[in-house]
Amino acid sequence: MIYLDYAATTPIDKRVLSVITRHLEDTFGNPSSVHFLGQQAERILEESRRMIAGHMGADPKEIVFTSCGSESDNLALRGCAIARRENSGCNTILISPIEHPAVSQTAQQLKELFDFNLETLPVEKNGRVQLQELESRLGPDTVLVSVMAANNEIGTLNPIREIGALCRAHQIPFHTDAVQYGAHFPLDLTQLPVDLLSLGAHKFYGPKGVGLLYVRQGTPLTPVQTGGSQEYGFRAATENVPLIAGMAKGFQLIQEEATQRAARLRPMREMIIQEVLTKIPGSRLTGAEGDDRLPNHASFVFQDLNGNTLIQVLDSAGFACSSGSACKTGDPKPSSVLSHLGYSPEWALGSLRITLGKDTAQAEVDRFLQVLPGCVERVRKVAS
Repeated sequence: MIYLDYAATTPIDKRVLSVITRHLEDTFGNPSSVHFLGQQAERILEESRRMIAGHMGADPKEIVFTSCGSESDNLALRGCAIARRENSGCNTILISPIEHPAVSQTAQQLKELFDFNLETLPVEKNGRVQLQELESRLGPDTVLVSVMAANNEIGTLNPIREIGALCRAHQIPFHTDAVQYGAHFPLDLTQLPVDLLSLGAHKFYGPKGVGLLYVRQGTPLTPVQTGGSQEYGFRAATENVPLIAGMAKGFQLIQEEATQRAARLRPMREMIIQEVLTKIPGSRLTGAEGDDRLPNHASFVFQDLNGNTLIQVLDSAGFACSSGSACKTGDPKPSSVLSHLGYSPEWALGSLRITLGKDTAQAEVDRFLQVLPGCVERVRKVAS
């Protein structure tokens, strides 16, 4: 099986696995315990926190460990919106219409159950937020802005620095889901005007079941999960020290190797885009082009084609791809992201996402491009 679905998850880096295995065997104490074994676990926990903070230009106290990127998104939106409304009375949440469900569904719940106002920001055809429109909507009632740094389905990068600067000028907290972005680019939060930032370890060759939320000092945040004083009171739960240590190692590696990895992946990504658009009739690239796109990400729609059937055919041919978000696998409805971008059902139902990884070989890409046109033709013939 040739794996081309790295945006869904990544295999654990062997260097990360060795860290996890060592701590699974040796560091079993509860970091909240006061005895030696507990203190040993706490030391590893805080070393991991300092390692991550140091590599992103943050204070260790600004790093809150969670179970995944989705939980981090939930804590950021729910915790900040409730805290800000309690402190200032503002009540309007602004998000883009193509956020990950961890953001969009949390925002929708805040609207339905907690009476927040929810507004979505217009996006361009490639999925980028329109800065002028954002600026016109920022006001004294805006409680929080949340815009993802990179879209998981279409690979588009948002102008996070500019969005953050606008929010800062209006003294409005800005959250970004950087789960995809953080797997490919170094993060420097001394230069990035972001107040809340979500990451998930399994996107950058770390383990599943662990993530983090960066919370800039002074950002109001009400804990969502209560019952203990762990994580500075923001997230009650006994920390999973082995997985956190593994995430810290994986984050260190991506900060050190991201530029080199991206330089290797971009030419393969561009080759895929060029070959698909040239050799497969009725195909369109979704998302942004060039440097405005994740370096490993190519996504398409094919006219009059069932994307889920294409995924199955490719799977039987030995290729693991997806039709967009891993959370949408098997969903017969058009992607909400593609629908928001204006694609009709005859196009939106035929989506395909190919995402490369640090170990993807050129020969694997070549083989995929040899097989894909025939698979598309086969699916279309069956449908007709």
